[in-house]
Amino acid sequence: MMKVLITGSNGLLGQYLVELLSSLPAYEVIATGRGANRLRLQKGYQYESVNLADEAAVKGLIERTAPDVIIHAGAMTQADDCERSKDACWMVNVTATRYLLQGAEKAGAFFLFLSTDFVFDGLSGPYTEEDAVNPVNYYGASKVAAERIVKQAKIPWAIARTVLVYGVADDPRRSNIITWVKSNLEQKKKLKVVNDQWRTPTLVQDLAEGCKRIIDKKAEGVFHLSGKDMLTPYDMAMQVANYLNLDTKLFEKVDASSFRQPAQRPAKTGFVIDKAERELGFAPRSFEEGLKLVIEQLP
Repeated sequence: MMKVLITGSNGLLGQYLVELLSSLPAYEVIATGRGANRLRLQKGYQYESVNLADEAAVKGLIERTAPDVIIHAGAMTQADDCERSKDACWMVNVTATRYLLQGAEKAGAFFLFLSTDFVFDGLSGPYTEEDAVNPVNYYGASKVAAERIVKQAKIPWAIARTVLVYGVADDPRRSNIITWVKSNLEQKKKLKVVNDQWRTPTLVQDLAEGCKRIIDKKAEGVFHLSGKDMLTPYDMAMQVANYLNLDTKLFEKVDASSFRQPAQRPAKTGFVIDKAERELGFAPRSFEEGLKLVIEQLP
């Protein structure tokens, strides 16, 4: 049995990692988050509340639980929040990663770190694992700094970068592009949707499966895990509206410059996922398939 410690378990990816791994007899799951456990699934795993900014608490938790694998999915991921609160962003995304790695080195655990397409500047996407990082916002910069710490670790490690993760969260306050479009169009509200940014959106179930394949193989190095379809938010919104037979005339196609946001966004990221397909057998669903699955899951 593999003992797996998952940080950020109250987040979208954390939720699906806990559900996936705890459903299988080969894994013993320790889920961690800040504050109370907010997952609907309440059994089949151990939950520990931990503040990742508390060095003693982080290292004490790892020493007490002695995991074989740590999946570090906990992070401050909203780019605008990171731009406004740089100290908090650095603490959660960089310093906490260092604490976890130091604990992992002592425990001899395999370390999987979740990262982002925002490590790139968006000038020449889609990107491979070998392309040079060059973030355009503070969130991306914090993830680059954390990646560098991971790459210097004295234990086996992997970095899984991903793009625009979507899916149904236990927390009803968490929306995604599918639920956002559905809710607004059902209320006959007009929507401004960006059409000059490109991404390869990632279904959360596919990302969780990709992470499982990394830890099963103890596959080391950097992996790009995302969907295959290169789409703008406008493209995605149109697919949602057409699938649900909602009024696409409520959309206004706009440039990203129409929105005043503290954090700059890279224009075209998206990933080349050949390495993950070849080495992990990673096989993500299309956005159309993911859309259908999300709609089926909605209450």
